[in-house]
Amino acid sequence: MNQCKLIYIHDPMCSWCWGYTPTWLKLKAELENKLTVEYKVGGLAPDSQTAMTQNMKERLESIWHKIESELGTQFNFEFWQKNQPRRSTYPACRAALIARKKNKESEMIEAIQHAYYLNAQNPSDDSVLICLAEQIGLNKNEFTVAFLSDEVNNELKAELQYTRSLPIHGFPSLVFLREDKLYSIEINYKDWRHTYNQIIKLLD
Repeated sequence: MNQCKLIYIHDPMCSWCWGYTPTWLKLKAELENKLTVEYKVGGLAPDSQTAMTQNMKERLESIWHKIESELGTQFNFEFWQKNQPRRSTYPACRAALIARKKNKESEMIEAIQHAYYLNAQNPSDDSVLICLAEQIGLNKNEFTVAFLSDEVNNELKAELQYTRSLPIHGFPSLVFLREDKLYSIEINYKDWRHTYNQIIKLLD
C-alpha cells in the first residue's frame, strides 16, 4: 500500500483549481488513510513585472464567471479594479514549496487562494505572499530569505520539470503512482466519489 501515491498537480493561482477545491478536499479526506497524497505545483505563468493586457484581463475574468456559474464557486471581482494584474504565478508556487518544508503547504495554498479570489489581493506581489506566510505562522524573515533564494528557485524549476513529465493536460490534474506505473485520473469537479472510485479500483 505504501508504494501507492496520489499526486495532485495544481497552481495556487489557477482559477479552476480554486473551483475544484471543495471537491478535492472531500476526496483527499477520504483517501488520506488509504495512500499517500502529495502536492506538486505546475507553474502556470513565469515571473513577470509586465501588466496584463486588457484582452488577457477580460479573458481571465470571463473564466472566473464561467467557473462561478458552473460550480457555484465564489469570486471577488473587485480584484480586477483594485489591482494591476500580472501573468505571474511562479512566486505563489515558490511560496507553496517553502511552506511544504514546514508542513504548512495546504495552509499556504488556502491563504493564497483566499487572498486572490475572495479578498482581491494580488499573490503575484512578493509583499502579499510574505504577509500571507506570516499569517499562517511562518517566520517572516526566514520566509523572505528563502523566497528570494536561488535554492528555492532551483527547486521550483526541478518540480516543474517533473510535473511536465507526468500524463497531464492542465491544472488541476491527478496522477496515481503505483510502483513505477503512472495513471491519469479523471477529475469530476462536482462529485468526489467519481474520482474516488477510480482510485479505489487501482488500489485493489
